[in-house]
Amino acid sequence: MGNKPNNNLKLAPGVRVIIRAFDDISEHAFLIDEVHDDCVCGQALTGPLSGAYGEPEIEMILRVID
Repeated sequence: MGNKPNNNLKLAPGVRVIIRAFDDISEHAFLIDEVHDDCVCGQALTGPLSGAYGEPEIEMILRVID
């Protein structure tokens, strides 16, 4: 994929981001509920995980979409 994470992201609860593709899961939108040092917690908004809770690592975030 060649996409590199943006280390200057302004992450906060309520922010929507794009999570990079991994395994058999395509790139998808994600709503952040909590921000931690190494990951965010929240819910997938699109794709096959839509509606599912997740804790993706911050490095998996490609960009903010809000």
